[in-house]
Amino acid sequence: MPPDPTEALGLPAPERMDREWLEARLDRLVRTNRFTIAVVFPVTGAALLLASALELLPPALAFNPWLVLVGVVVMRLPLVAGVAPLVDREATVALVALAAYAYGIEYVGVTTGQPYGPFEYGVALGPMVGGVPLALPVFFFPLVLNSYLLCLLLLGDLARSPWVRLPVVVGTVVAVDLVLDPGAVALGFWSYEGGGAFYGVPWSNYRGWVLSATVAVAAFDWGLDREALLARLDSCPFMLDDMVSFVILWGAVNAAFGNWIPVALAGLFGTGLVVTDRFDVPTRPRWMK
Repeated sequence: MPPDPTEALGLPAPERMDREWLEARLDRLVRTNRFTIAVVFPVTGAALLLASALELLPPALAFNPWLVLVGVVVMRLPLVAGVAPLVDREATVALVALAAYAYGIEYVGVTTGQPYGPFEYGVALGPMVGGVPLALPVFFFPLVLNSYLLCLLLLGDLARSPWVRLPVVVGTVVAVDLVLDPGAVALGFWSYEGGGAFYGVPWSNYRGWVLSATVAVAAFDWGLDREALLARLDSCPFMLDDMVSFVILWGAVNAAFGNWIPVALAGLFGTGLVVTDRFDVPTRPRWMK
């Protein structure tokens, strides 16, 4: 009788491979590979993106959509592992509704130019459907959720008031895009018709981001238990490692193109991570120890 594949791989019996087991495995994977995920991947990603923009890579590798998507997914793992235990029915409803909104508003933006201003993608960010990245939530959701978590930590008791919490998080999400969009435009990920005053980005884009950020922040605020999030943040040191990756990757890209205001904003996010004791990624990967 051939051996059971699960036993050969050291896996538990199928009936034991439940959600709790998967969450524990993902948690352990991230904990033991923090440096690789939070530092090596964004540094490598920045180098590959810049080499692609400068036409230093073979065509098959330059802005390869699968490399881009896989790299982004890996850098998102700390956030996914951190939030996964908190995703209940309400959170699932919020995520599904927000995904529908994200696809809808992006399709409207690509086809009509509203509310962000006329733009088009210059690089395929993974599979594209109707001109919209199929993995759009993977790109958009973490920008909002990272901002939400960082603001909860920075605001402390002030975060209890929605009149403080919500506008501050919305403003932070827009500030994140003040870092992201100029770097993405410089790389050629997308471009705006007629360019724009802020490193090739029109101010209409940020008006649109106020709308999208408000919708997304409200959805997360409704769908996620804030007290449970704070408790998880206390017990999960890597939960904001994706924000660490964001600072490294987009800070480096903007610096390479001389976009110094976005670089300074990335530095402010890095400062926020330091202040909240979240910029504590181990200094060496475990395979160098």
